[in-house]
Amino acid sequence: MKPLKTHGTHILSTGSAVPSLCINNDMLSNIIDTSDQWISTRTGIKERRILANHQSIIDLATEASFEALNKGFLDAQELDLILFATSTPNDLFGSASQVQTIIGAYKAAAFDITAACSGFVIALAIAHQFIQTGVYANVLVIGADTLSQWVDWSDRTTCILFGDGAGAAILQKSQDNDILTFELNTNGQESHQLSIAYKSNQKLDTSKQVNVAPKNKSQYQYLTMNGKEVYKFAVSSVPASIVKCLQKTELEVEAITWLLLHQANQRILETVAHKLKISNNRILSNIQFYGNTSAASIPIALNEAFNTGHICNGDIIAISGFGAGLTWGTILVKWNIIQ
Repeated sequence: MKPLKTHGTHILSTGSAVPSLCINNDMLSNIIDTSDQWISTRTGIKERRILANHQSIIDLATEASFEALNKGFLDAQELDLILFATSTPNDLFGSASQVQTIIGAYKAAAFDITAACSGFVIALAIAHQFIQTGVYANVLVIGADTLSQWVDWSDRTTCILFGDGAGAAILQKSQDNDILTFELNTNGQESHQLSIAYKSNQKLDTSKQVNVAPKNKSQYQYLTMNGKEVYKFAVSSVPASIVKCLQKTELEVEAITWLLLHQANQRILETVAHKLKISNNRILSNIQFYGNTSAASIPIALNEAFNTGHICNGDIIAISGFGAGLTWGTILVKWNIIQ
């Protein structure tokens, strides 16, 4: 039997997009009982971007995708696969196919991945598997969410945290491999700690034959979160996940150039770094400008780090996502410039 040939995965390019509508903490204090000091000292968030009425998540996802394609000098028809990590699609059946059509990637398969704040990391791992096994050569990975549409704007424990946005990365088959290893985990027993629960208003009596379906519409409830439990989960699970990846690759913590975590709370970022004995100046953070953008937070921060020249040839980036599910995962990247 022929041995399986594995290929390397290279991060070719990145892109991101956020709405133009900016809501700062002072503006929020006009509608709920809060203040800039209360929010920023507890979360690190100063402002967030919110989707305007005339916009949709598809607008953000396609803008981020076009940027990644342009920076990678890649035609959309060269894409083999599109993975759209989102928990807020504009179509319950999925939104990846809409992105595929708009950007003109007619040869690409496309589907959604629902894993909230861990979605982009999970999508990267899936894309890497397709490339590593030689199935696909060019994969567009998108992380986008618009949780502003799912929070209760009278609940200051949640509405202050979330913003909208999209980020994208193109992964490409290469001789050099940027993906050193990954680790994915789930604890479904604690899924109630962070959820947007489904509520059915339809009660169909199946004991009787019916000719007309009920007219009441089913719906999802507002986002709910047990902040203390999510915090404890994040600061314990994420460092352990990163350590496991380091052990797999026989690397020490000192080898990490940048720590890129899901942008949920500045306190979480700094606590995880402290537990790993990583200095705060090695944390990639933009939470003060965007808040928690769920699946979009990591690719937005990654794109900004590339754009500003923070990530250089040979840098090792520990990327970790964590959130609803409860899910969490880490990808260890050593970025190589392709000559």
